[in-house]
Amino acid sequence: MIKRLRRWLQVKTGRVETPIDGDAPFWVVSVGFHLLLLVLLAKYMIDPNVPDHPKLVVDTSEVIDLLELPPEVAFDDETMEELGAKDDDAFELANAEAPEVSIENEVSEDFDVPVMEDLGEIVTKNDDFFTDTAEVLTEVSQTGAAGYSVKGASGAVDRITEEILLSLQERKTTVVWMFDQSASLLRQREEIQDRFERIYHELGVLKASGDKSFAKHDDRPLLTQVWAFGQTINPMLEEETDDPELIKASIGKIPRDNTGVENVFSTVLQGVDSYRKYRRINRASGDRDRNIMFIVVSDEAGDDAARLDDAVEACSKYEIPVYVIGVPAPFGRDKTYVKWVDPDPKFDQSPQFAEVSQGPESLFSERLKLEFNGGDFEDLEMIDSGFGPFSLTRLCFETGGIYFAVHPNRRVGRVRRTETDAYSADLRYFFDSKNMRKYRPDYVSRQEYMKRLKKNDCRYVLVQAAEASATGQLQAPQYRFPKLNEATFVNAISQAQRAAAVLEPKYEQLYAILKAGEQDREMEASPRWQAGYDLAFGRIMASKVRAESYNAMLALAKTKLKFEDEQNNTWILEPADTISTGSQAAKLAERARIYLERVIDQHPDTPWAMLAARELETPLGWQWTEAFTPPPTPPGPRANNNNNNNNPPRANPRPQANAMPKVKRPPPKL
Repeated sequence: MIKRLRRWLQVKTGRVETPIDGDAPFWVVSVGFHLLLLVLLAKYMIDPNVPDHPKLVVDTSEVIDLLELPPEVAFDDETMEELGAKDDDAFELANAEAPEVSIENEVSEDFDVPVMEDLGEIVTKNDDFFTDTAEVLTEVSQTGAAGYSVKGASGAVDRITEEILLSLQERKTTVVWMFDQSASLLRQREEIQDRFERIYHELGVLKASGDKSFAKHDDRPLLTQVWAFGQTINPMLEEETDDPELIKASIGKIPRDNTGVENVFSTVLQGVDSYRKYRRINRASGDRDRNIMFIVVSDEAGDDAARLDDAVEACSKYEIPVYVIGVPAPFGRDKTYVKWVDPDPKFDQSPQFAEVSQGPESLFSERLKLEFNGGDFEDLEMIDSGFGPFSLTRLCFETGGIYFAVHPNRRVGRVRRTETDAYSADLRYFFDSKNMRKYRPDYVSRQEYMKRLKKNDCRYVLVQAAEASATGQLQAPQYRFPKLNEATFVNAISQAQRAAAVLEPKYEQLYAILKAGEQDREMEASPRWQAGYDLAFGRIMASKVRAESYNAMLALAKTKLKFEDEQNNTWILEPADTISTGSQAAKLAERARIYLERVIDQHPDTPWAMLAARELETPLGWQWTEAFTPPPTPPGPRANNNNNNNNPPRANPRPQANAMPKVKRPPPKL
């Protein structure tokens, strides 16, 4: 009974999660029992002598003039000045005009469950599949789900099987699988291919048991088509089928596309064009012919994202949900490195890493590109964002589908590079997907995204600073300065000062950009934007203090440093908690700690908290320590042995290898 009620609610509301999921049925029983108990107690406690119609007694000692009108309110018809772009020419994104968009359809703040919003009836006339006697079509705009992470494609396929069953409860359904043809997707295709038999076995069992999903439809309620895409789009079946063996065979025949081009949104648009005829209203039944579901399997962000808006509009118009079995996007980064192992054992099997476009998770990067001070923290560049690439995830979200971020090494915590599975992205840290869902990016159009940026300066300056910080790499500073003689020591100090002088203006620029949004920070309600701004501002203040203090300590070394131990000849600059270069630097360092600690306290177990904690691991100040460096040994004369080669032969010479080493092929374009 409860299972049937759950399915009915899912169909009626469009939500995957319902009020009776989990422990909810027991809660309902408990509430019903207590309500019944209250009714019985009320009947027992109420005095039967109390009249059914009590009289209302009014005190007329004070007369109230009910006809007194409230004061007149005057409205100013003067048009409000439209908030335009900022006056910063350096931020190219600000030049985009934001059109007027109704706020009635604002994305729901319920981050945990999909939401269906009824936008009312829209009369569509003269559509390409309607006749002159136009029919009224009710379009329902529904949002899908993002932030679902799984270890394997099979887990995503099992969940999609449930979605297919829900669709079959409504009407006959055609599922179109769209497979990326790149070489890096070989393993996922094989995993899904093996899963198809189980899918159709489960559906067959339900059909044999008389499940209503099948009983109310005529023959062949579920049909499947398989497409392959890369630079071109290739249907793998002559027509739709319900034969699982044909489907599996078609997946196994998908050719590899070595161009590296993946036109995923063009494929979706062609799918809409091919199957929209099934979404017309049947005059006899008053219903559509079939439901259509698109399932995209890809491990990249797509090379034709310029067609995203068209794909969202087309799928929404014909109510075709898009599900994607994809990859996690790196946090705030465009590129990741996929581990490639040559699938042909005749060639060298040592792993190689190829750059692949799999991000970022938001429309624009919302993370500063800064090096961490004084260490090799390359692993911090490749962090799981908790979501898929923006364009594909938005396509799922706005059409009522689900994006599944698949990574075989997914676990909460760190993954070493040597543990990364073949054909998978080199991501070093993963986070709990349930916790990350409340940090969902804004899955909206570019125009709406720009409009939201302008509503709060802390958002605007964060994106601006993220763009500005990606202009170049920051070199690690020099810390060790041997003083073998005065000239070489002063020259080494001067070179280090010149390197610091390059960093200081960059930090100053980023600090000025982010400080301009500080006044709006307290008005920001989104956890994602709060964490993003606090981390960026805290990091740039910390970097600014380190760079300025570093330069000041170098200047001090030229004139005021003297070795306490006369045997020492080297000065070493080490991080220290004490800021000894002035009160202004000390105050800025304290503000940096406040911002970074706030990220850790308010956003635990997130990428922002991990980066903030790593930033605080290195102190913000510097101190000089002294050490001894042995002077270089002067080169001596080399003996030529009178040009005689009298070296005795080896007693046990190394045997020659019988087999030639395997040829190492470079990875293909992934």
